[in-house]
Amino acid sequence: MDVFEKLRAGLDVDMRSPEYLEAIGHMTRCRDLNFKINGLLPSSQEIPALEKELVCGQMGDGSNIFTPFQIDFGCQMQIGKAVFINHNFTAMAAGGITIDDNVMIGPNVTVATDNHDFEDIFILRCKSVHIERNAWIGTGATILPGVTVGEHAVVAAGAVVTKDVAPWTIVAGCPAKPIKKIKD
Repeated sequence: MDVFEKLRAGLDVDMRSPEYLEAIGHMTRCRDLNFKINGLLPSSQEIPALEKELVCGQMGDGSNIFTPFQIDFGCQMQIGKAVFINHNFTAMAAGGITIDDNVMIGPNVTVATDNHDFEDIFILRCKSVHIERNAWIGTGATILPGVTVGEHAVVAAGAVVTKDVAPWTIVAGCPAKPIKKIKD
């Protein structure tokens, strides 16, 4: 099992270990691609191919990420078809982020899969995040490790999501709580 599989599986990974050097190399590759993409004119025809390269080809047709953005572990992301991600998106994707088809993500959203051991902060403990199809993540929301946002769910602007969001449910607040069922 390589370091990327360990991170995705939620196994402890020591950032001081030799195996983590591969992860550092990948993060450097991603930082360089982020910088290159973010430095292009928004109308540049180069952006779609570079975005696909950033996420190792795991980006569906018709998906867009508006610049600027920051993705640290592109190989740990899967982006479905017709996904729209607005500007200032931050993805801490070491543990894996899956974004299904037709998801809308507002500006200034953070999705984090990484956490650290409280006794040894150099130990990474990751949990994947899954945003299911047709979900809508509002401006400035934060999705924390291990969360699944259900189909057709809405995360209100500024919400901090610490627990799974049921399908067809609107959540808001810090921590986010259900405020309305869209459909039973």
